[in-house]
Amino acid sequence: MFLKPIAIAPARVTDLSKAAEAAVRAIPPAFPLSATVAVNPFLGQTGEDLANAAARLARVAGVSITRPRAEVAAEVAAGRITDDDLAAALLASTSPVKPADLAMLKAKLAATSAAPRALPTLADLAAAATGTDWPAVVMRSFGLWAAGRFDRGQALWTPAPGQDAFAAWREWASHDLTPEIAGVRGFCAHVAAAPDTAERAILRAAERLGITEAAAPTTFHRLLMDLGGWAQHARWLLWEAELKGGSDATALDLLAIRLVWEEALLDHAPGVAEDWAKTVEAHAAPVAPSPDQVIDAILQEAAERAHQRRLAAALTGPKAVAGRPALQAAFCIDVRSEVFRRALEALDPGIATIGFAGFFGLPLAHRAHGTDEVAAHLPVLLNPGLSSTGHAAPAVEEASRIAARTSRAWGRFRQAAVSSFAFVEAAGPVYGVKLVKDALGLSAKAETAPAPRIEGGLSPEAKAATGAAVLKAMSMTKGHARLVLLLGHGGQTTNNPHASAYHCGACGGQTGEVSARLLAILLNDPETRKGLPALGIDLPADTVFVAGLHDTTTDTVTVYEDTPAPEHRSDLAMAKDWLSRAAKGARAERALRLPGANAATVAARAVDWAEVRPEWGLAGCAAFIAAPRAVTATTDLQGRAFLHSYDWQADAGFGTLELILTAPVVVASWISLQYYGSTVAPETFGGGNKLIHNVVGGIGVVQGNGGVLRPGLPWQTVHDGERLAHEPLRLSVLIEAPQTAMTEILARHVGVRELFDNGWLYLFSLEGGRIAARYRPGLTWVPAGDLAPEA
Repeated sequence: MFLKPIAIAPARVTDLSKAAEAAVRAIPPAFPLSATVAVNPFLGQTGEDLANAAARLARVAGVSITRPRAEVAAEVAAGRITDDDLAAALLASTSPVKPADLAMLKAKLAATSAAPRALPTLADLAAAATGTDWPAVVMRSFGLWAAGRFDRGQALWTPAPGQDAFAAWREWASHDLTPEIAGVRGFCAHVAAAPDTAERAILRAAERLGITEAAAPTTFHRLLMDLGGWAQHARWLLWEAELKGGSDATALDLLAIRLVWEEALLDHAPGVAEDWAKTVEAHAAPVAPSPDQVIDAILQEAAERAHQRRLAAALTGPKAVAGRPALQAAFCIDVRSEVFRRALEALDPGIATIGFAGFFGLPLAHRAHGTDEVAAHLPVLLNPGLSSTGHAAPAVEEASRIAARTSRAWGRFRQAAVSSFAFVEAAGPVYGVKLVKDALGLSAKAETAPAPRIEGGLSPEAKAATGAAVLKAMSMTKGHARLVLLLGHGGQTTNNPHASAYHCGACGGQTGEVSARLLAILLNDPETRKGLPALGIDLPADTVFVAGLHDTTTDTVTVYEDTPAPEHRSDLAMAKDWLSRAAKGARAERALRLPGANAATVAARAVDWAEVRPEWGLAGCAAFIAAPRAVTATTDLQGRAFLHSYDWQADAGFGTLELILTAPVVVASWISLQYYGSTVAPETFGGGNKLIHNVVGGIGVVQGNGGVLRPGLPWQTVHDGERLAHEPLRLSVLIEAPQTAMTEILARHVGVRELFDNGWLYLFSLEGGRIAARYRPGLTWVPAGDLAPEA
């Protein structure tokens, strides 16, 4: 079918283009498996509140994004959610369609809200009309192409390299007979006759399909949501490009591809035109929450207020701190560190722990030992400012490169269609020995990588400035112990495509080893130490910094003695003993939550090929607390809180407070909301079932033999097989700092303010270690009387 060009009014072109761009930005990015980073699945909806986002996502994805009403009712019946929680949440709602009083709200608890249904695509309508599952056909065909197009080294061949995605798909699809075999006659010719750019294809499809300017935003959003993780991967390409000052149009290309399919299916099933016109009309209606969606949002907030009430009761005030600590240990703010920190501190009153983002303030682009590939070791919100390397001497490094290239070549040989059978015949018995050793955890451990270093080095002034900036951000300007441990973290797992998700989110899905080792080396450097006094920091001459890596799956800590410190031998021996004993306590606590585990078997899960729950990761996360450790030291936070050390009285100008609110808090919100989304809407924002995952292109997983790329967390990450292991709550942020300082920072950072104003995060101020005030939308605060101890 060859169509004449369509003339479109300039104003309509502009509006449709803006709608397409908005639809792309309504999609969250999905990071590749090599550096899986938790992403807020509602990133494109943070400009609206939960009820409005629920209405939008019901329209474009057919999902609910709040806890099922029956679960809330059970919590009310059990007394965990009180009438006061319900009443406070009802009062906080500004919706004109909310229940008139508490009695009406409670009456709605017994009523089941209708399951949302997305507005249909033309593929849906054509399926109903013809009896062929066209959405499945589209995704099988598109998924096959996308798996090759976006491959990151897994495939032996990728189609049409060097072309933009839309052009590459047109070349491929114009020869793909699958749609025609399924019944869409002339599909190849239809693709060949499509406009030569994505922008023109989108405009032509809007004309042919009658998509109005008012309907375009959610119509386009609906089609991108239909592509699942493929659209999110394309959104990640745009994210990465913009972080570097560029741009990327891949997501628009995918929208154009999906619209070309819609055109073809309308031609295939013209009888659905009337129903499609009604769908377009529904898309044109303003997005507004229904009364049920408002009620569900209120009930969600009531559950969160119940948790805040229990958290407030647990904070009993600061613990007295006296004397020089025998040991200081700085951990990542990761919720898993909270368990280990409590276990460590319980061993001796002289042990003090510190919480700080696991990249330790060093914005690194790192080349690891044995490779020239550069990996970012910092939050994905930031650009690297330092280059580092773990390369050894040239001869050693070249040998490592050769070994890596040989391993990759051998891996490709094993996986190739022709040689894979020959590999099994020839090497199977020998390789079987390796498989047995791996399965039993008997394989030789990897060598410790050489100490990393900053490429090009730093001047003495830069060393001192960097060291001072990090120590001030960590609130470590005085009271240093003789031995200070800097402990990054990572999670050892086996046979796990999502392995990097267990590593450090603040390190971009890498472990925190490199960051911790580089900072320890920097702070031990005589040139750094010499320049610190002029910058307001006097480190004791006998203070030494030692890096380590906390394995969150086994709770073992590897210590890296990169700087010789013979006079601290006994201190280090005592610290290693404490770490070993703390590991036993942490494993015993974690074993209570892990199905089928006990204290003796927790560590073995790291090398079990069949283990779908090696650890719980950050499941359960519900709070972020920035305050001196003394505020939380007497509280068992059950591995549910991000703990960031912060002393506002030592923060002149509140630069550290601004950094906390705009970086660690935002990263923690992404983690919290990813777990939230993967729990309340697993079919859309979750990674599916681990048992039937197949890795595609090194970027993600599909369930079974192709189709939709699955972003988010696998179901086994948030569910133990019988019940949820993660309670879906929006994060409560508690900061001990003046309210005026926090208000001024939020006023300067609109994107962060949106998170709090629209309820994606809660913000509280602490005074004397207790919750004093609650932030309300519009840069205002109210006393947190509902969270007072007597309440």
